[in-house]
Amino acid sequence: MTALAPGSSTLAERGVGPLRSSGIFIGRSLRHALRDGEGLTMAVALPVLMLLMFVYVFGGAIQAEGYVDFVVPGVILVCAGFGASSVAVAVNRDVTLGAMRRYRTMPIVSATVLAGHIVASLLRNLLATSIVIAVAVAIGFRPTATPLDWLAALGLVAVWILAITALFAFIGLVSSSPEAANGYGFALLFLPYLSSAFVPLETMPEALQPIARHQPMNPLVESIRGLLVGVGEPPVAISLAWCAGILAVAAVLIVWGFRRSRDR
Repeated sequence: MTALAPGSSTLAERGVGPLRSSGIFIGRSLRHALRDGEGLTMAVALPVLMLLMFVYVFGGAIQAEGYVDFVVPGVILVCAGFGASSVAVAVNRDVTLGAMRRYRTMPIVSATVLAGHIVASLLRNLLATSIVIAVAVAIGFRPTATPLDWLAALGLVAVWILAITALFAFIGLVSSSPEAANGYGFALLFLPYLSSAFVPLETMPEALQPIARHQPMNPLVESIRGLLVGVGEPPVAISLAWCAGILAVAAVLIVWGFRRSRDR
């Protein structure tokens, strides 16, 4: 970070404090997302196509009636994962193409570029989630949630998006190339399939059920399902604990990874 000359204004007075620079980088990330129309379209289209495939192709074999209500919470979380995974590639491009090195020479908190990526991802994902829910309602999804339940479910989705996006940002920091960042991030997208997102846990092999039950996606799926359609007691506290733990670990890893990237 460039030092200020004696007697010069502080960073905040010059308009380059953490809040100001975070706002600039959030706007930058949002503009990039809008310019990448194909990427934004795919982030919405893939979960929608997955929803249609599971409801109309696999749904009859998995659950004869009411499968759309069962599967929508899982698709919402898959949508969040797809949207967040693009952050790994975007962050890695900033690192490998030299933008991050340039930010380090400016009188700003250069780490706020990551805040820009993460907050912009949250906004994009909430928009995509709204579209997926609208499509689900159009094909038969009938939530029984109260307004308070809706707020709780969307808040839980938002916290999960923050946690998983921070983890993807770390992957982008330490990956050797955008292709590698995309590959490492893709591995995390399989977690929803190892949960009750698409099939009941009881249908899995007995040896696999404890693993599926105690990984972070399962309580999240059960919480959103319980809040939106009233199935079971939603384990919201466990879900929030998982999100907080992942976010804390991701924050520590980002600090380490950001220092490591100084040599690039």
